[in-house]
Amino acid sequence: MLEGLSPPSFEVKICHPAALTERCQFLDRPLVFTNGVFDILHRGHVTYLSRARDLGSALVLALNSDQSVKRLGKGDDRPINTLQDRMAVAASLTCVDLVTWFEEDTPLETIQLVMPDVLVKGGDWAVEHIVGNQLVWDRGGSVVAIPFEHERSTTALLSKIRR
Repeated sequence: MLEGLSPPSFEVKICHPAALTERCQFLDRPLVFTNGVFDILHRGHVTYLSRARDLGSALVLALNSDQSVKRLGKGDDRPINTLQDRMAVAASLTCVDLVTWFEEDTPLETIQLVMPDVLVKGGDWAVEHIVGNQLVWDRGGSVVAIPFEHERSTTALLSKIRR
């Protein structure tokens, strides 16, 4: 950081998982939750996140940690961007109200901390397979699979770059 400069204001949106329950108490309801890698942000990502935010009054985004991404089998060189960089980019988006991360293979523990009213994943997920669906349904919330609008993916983008 440059001497004398404060961190950018969007960085206050980055939340350690240990503080997640407390921070979520100050967010407006209905509270929307989604998660993913969001490695190289593209039009598909930002459209999806904007659509997710439109389903409620606040959006919490949980990113897979770097080790969690590696366990997903997306490739030995993934993630391209570190967790810290991915969180900063995501936090800079106006549609995202809070950014956190999870180390586990699924975000179930994080969903339990957030207790969202709306749980969202991309259109490649059937709602009955979205992790945490029963937890949200049991509380009277909704689970939504948002259809893809721009057919973009980080994997396809990296393939194009490598050609």
